[in-house]
Amino acid sequence: MTMRPDDHRRKWDKNEYQKLAQERLQNQSAPKEEEPVQRENLKRRDYKVDLDSKLGKSVVINKNTPTSQSGGYYCNVCDCVVKDSINFLDHINGKKHQRNLGMSMKVERSTVDQVKERFQQNKKKMEEKQKDYELDKRLREAKEEEDRYKEHRKEKRKERKRKAEENGGDFGGNGLPDDMAAIMGFSGFGGSKKNL
Repeated sequence: MTMRPDDHRRKWDKNEYQKLAQERLQNQSAPKEEEPVQRENLKRRDYKVDLDSKLGKSVVINKNTPTSQSGGYYCNVCDCVVKDSINFLDHINGKKHQRNLGMSMKVERSTVDQVKERFQQNKKKMEEKQKDYELDKRLREAKEEEDRYKEHRKEKRKERKRKAEENGGDFGGNGLPDDMAAIMGFSGFGGSKKNL
């Protein structure tokens, strides 16, 4: 390096950088004995994705608000914020997120026994739903039958009252003829609403 006062250029030590280049070449030429990362096969989520909790709510966001509470959907695995639900679902199902979870995008191949077992489970679920539906249907029919029976009894009562009024024209509300009640000096016992 020259130490002249008018020379302000930086000077490089060529020997030092030659040594560094040689070391780098030796490190690159040596094969690394690292085996590839084994990732799990893609599997089903065991939790429900929460898309509705922040729906329709207003939040005040300023500079100091943490990213997890800022507007949009926050992925705590990837530490990122996605602005809408469709993109959030795309992100959760995407390659980057699955890789951060330690899964590859390969799906485990199902065996015939697993498929048969799944069919049996689905069949049981359908039977349970059918039973629930039948129970609801029977309860509804029983309620309708009860309503019809009540309506029928109400109609019969009205019919009986109407017939009693038509047939007993000269009888008072107490079952006695009107002239007999007048001779006895009373118009009724006060129990009937029809007394005038």
